[in-house]
Amino acid sequence: MATVSAPQREMRAAVSATKLLIDNQWVDSASGKTFPTIDPATGEAICQVAEADATDVDRAVRAARHAFEHGSWCKTSASERGRLLNRLADLIERHADELARLESLDNGKPYAVAGAADLPLTIACYRYYAGWADKVQGRTIPVNGDYFCYTRLEPVGVVGQIIPWNFPLLMQAWKLGPALATGNTVVMKPAEQTPLTALRVGELIVEAGFPPGVVNLLPGYGPTAGAAIARHMDVDKVAFTGSTEVGKLVMEASAKSNLKRVTLELGGKSPNIVFADADLDQAIEGAHFALFFNQGQCCCAGSRLFVEEKAYDEFVERSTTRAKRRKVGDPFDPATEQGPQVDRDQYDKVMGYIERGKKEGARLMCGGGRVGDRGYFIQPTVFADVTDDMAIAREEIFGPVMSVIKFRDMDEVVARANRTEYGLAAAVWTRDIGKAHAIANSVRAGTVWINCYDVFDAAAPFGGFKQSGMGRELGEYGLQQYTEVKTVTVKL
Repeated sequence: MATVSAPQREMRAAVSATKLLIDNQWVDSASGKTFPTIDPATGEAICQVAEADATDVDRAVRAARHAFEHGSWCKTSASERGRLLNRLADLIERHADELARLESLDNGKPYAVAGAADLPLTIACYRYYAGWADKVQGRTIPVNGDYFCYTRLEPVGVVGQIIPWNFPLLMQAWKLGPALATGNTVVMKPAEQTPLTALRVGELIVEAGFPPGVVNLLPGYGPTAGAAIARHMDVDKVAFTGSTEVGKLVMEASAKSNLKRVTLELGGKSPNIVFADADLDQAIEGAHFALFFNQGQCCCAGSRLFVEEKAYDEFVERSTTRAKRRKVGDPFDPATEQGPQVDRDQYDKVMGYIERGKKEGARLMCGGGRVGDRGYFIQPTVFADVTDDMAIAREEIFGPVMSVIKFRDMDEVVARANRTEYGLAAAVWTRDIGKAHAIANSVRAGTVWINCYDVFDAAAPFGGFKQSGMGRELGEYGLQQYTEVKTVTVKL
């Protein structure tokens, strides 16, 4: 585990877009206010970005409404929507290196990771939904009597989308892809911590030829711009990814306004279950990846690591050794595995959980401190002897903190895995296929991985049970969240 070196500034991307995108025009906020976006590797401001508030949201919604009902978008064919999405994917691919650098600069994730994971998944998502655009079809229904009955799948309308900071490019694609493929218009608020790649993609959206008003991008803060989207009377649907706490506020605001459609992808405290009969080499590396990937800033991170007691001591020892080898440092260093947390608030939150873990009696095996003297870097941290009642086993940490929990048998671990308000993801590691499917069938989670973790594809739906949200993103299921079903009955 290395100390943090000075960032390789020659690797940084230039910032070209810092204003609001409304009706295909780059404009200042109505208030004239801006806010700094911070480089988490140094704690220094990268640039100032226009700060949207309710007035800007209202202007963007009017543009989106006009595009949906009166502009050229409402006359755009399904195949043309697919062509535009493919054109956007091509442009993102052409600028992939630039976008990876910008993502690393603004978010702190290693540049190598952004290039190897975030960009390919983002491009694949747009291409996947481009392929769906002219295949969103209704059905004919045999009804009693002399009637012809069929259904149409029509766009919801103006969609408000609020995306998080942990995967800015990818979460933008998860939201825009299905919304645009099905003919909706969008008012999107990128996370205030990481607006730069969303705005750069906005430039590419205009270049791709999307008509005015179809995609509007409003960087700003949740309590102002985000809340204004959630309560706006002319927004037909809101899609939010973030914490469960804020998700409840979004749902409340939506219900109190115009009862808009809501989809939510929220928090998680995902159980990652390792049986003693697993391939321990694979399970140890898989559990390491499941927790530490993206600095631990994953809603589906395997943050409750249950290990069968027969393998527990060996697993803890070897996982600790692996964590100690993890290189923390400059996101632009090709050898870096882990960059900084996204901002000071997240750094302080994670460090607070580490202190709570120690105070509540968990055994600190490694890490627990800061790396370097600037930026928001935290040592990869492993706790053993963690019990279900500890805060680090119950609450979403969203940081590089592994909690290893002992269990005895399958019935016990299923009951404990389900003893949570969350239900986003889970995993099981075993050579016993019957045991693997029993866990997959019994754990209350939207995604279950068997002998793997964090395997994503644009075709596979993702979303949570319980307080991890409602609705699904990706796949054909993601399209359903952006359409209304209309029944048409004709007397023959």
